[in-house]
Amino acid sequence: MDVIDWLAKHAVYTPDKTAIIDVAVGRRYTYREFNNEANRFHEFFTKLGVKPGDRVSVLLPNSADLLFVLFGCTKLGAIFVPLNSKLAAPELASIVAAAQPSIVLYASEFRELADALQPAVRALCLEEVRVQLVGVPADNPRRIPCELEAPQMLLYTSGTTGKPKGVIVSHRHVLWNAINTSLRMLTATDTVLIHTPMFYTGGLNVYTLPAFYLGATVAIMKSFDANEVLRQVERLRITALFAVPTQLMMMADSAVFGTIGLNSLRYVISGGAPCPAPLIERWIDRGIELRQGFGMTEVGPNAFGLNSQDVSRKAGSIGFPGFSIEARIVDDHGEDVGDDEVGELIIRTPAMCSGYWNDAEQTAAAIRGEWFHTGDLARRDVEGYYYIVDRKKDMFISGGENVYPVEIEQVLRSHPKVVDVAVVGVAHSKWGEVGCAVVVLRPHESVVEGELLSFCVGKIAKFKIPKQLIFAEELPRTSSGKVRKQDLKDLAQER
Repeated sequence: MDVIDWLAKHAVYTPDKTAIIDVAVGRRYTYREFNNEANRFHEFFTKLGVKPGDRVSVLLPNSADLLFVLFGCTKLGAIFVPLNSKLAAPELASIVAAAQPSIVLYASEFRELADALQPAVRALCLEEVRVQLVGVPADNPRRIPCELEAPQMLLYTSGTTGKPKGVIVSHRHVLWNAINTSLRMLTATDTVLIHTPMFYTGGLNVYTLPAFYLGATVAIMKSFDANEVLRQVERLRITALFAVPTQLMMMADSAVFGTIGLNSLRYVISGGAPCPAPLIERWIDRGIELRQGFGMTEVGPNAFGLNSQDVSRKAGSIGFPGFSIEARIVDDHGEDVGDDEVGELIIRTPAMCSGYWNDAEQTAAAIRGEWFHTGDLARRDVEGYYYIVDRKKDMFISGGENVYPVEIEQVLRSHPKVVDVAVVGVAHSKWGEVGCAVVVLRPHESVVEGELLSFCVGKIAKFKIPKQLIFAEELPRTSSGKVRKQDLKDLAQER
């Protein structure tokens, strides 16, 4: 089946409806204008010799321009490869060497990074390209020259524990994620706010592409700022918002959280990491429905969602699988476990990646038959609600007992002086491994190690209580908000 040109359709159906609000520059684009801009980039890339299947990389901030390039690539059948502008030049060079893009299109603010990639790849400055686009025809009646199984994007994972992997995201994958999202989360009347980086699936596929599939409106912020996000929610009458727990905490701690008008929000969805129950309650007390969701670049990312009526009753649950998603929880032998037993979450869905770019070994390890093995430990209660317990690789064994860091983190985070915490397993001569908690205290607070350890007594089993505490000003995180636990393990071993 051939790929359908979403933008061309909406340019006919609702040509004057606002498609994009670029907050940083104060510019709005209708679906007609959006389609025309994408068509111009299609023509520009064609003149450069870019062909279907070629990769086009970008070093661009969140912006309307990034979306014009994405859909210009899509119309041509080229593969869009966004690069993480927060990486160092050698890290980017490694990704470029693997993806082998025909060109890298960069914003002038990233010129130094782009220069470091040359001459290995042809790099073009967006501001200079913009001059060349003047007068380029905007009418492009040709069909998209590829089928649904063809790659649309190559998204490099955040690499919290190792080298980033290039996830092959096909047109089929993107379409089915949009279908799943439209059936449970979004409508054509929504206005969504995007503040997470668009070089990750969270910025592109949680709301952005599903919203365009529906013909909804997408407001884009260049970067996250807690106060500004809340102000834009009020100003633009945002109806749906996605954020990771760290961002939700920052917004809840914001001076304007209690006073800003948030009544336009139908709900807020949290993902990327388990959301602490006390934080969920803070948003609920503010009158906002805060749902926990779950997904990953490789499947969805909108794979699970909690129903609105269950927000309080099932706080901490990721709810149920999406419309086209089947889920199982299995043991190390691939056998299904019982209710409330912990096992690995595996998923089967048409909203699944096609593997990892030029990495047959990693692909075979993750995709076995029709099932994607997430590496996440989960359980399902007797009512069928799913819960993420921890990352499989983050679990450690202490004295023969399985220990799940998330469980300990939830307890420590409930201490009134603690704002953030991460727990890792470190080697121990007697117990094999023990827990080390890296703790971030609230501003102007102090606490002794014994107080926090005593706080855990009676709340979790003795063998789960950390044997080591490290106080830090902040936790090392990726651009998508995930904690770099390998960095913490290295720190703990040094101590």
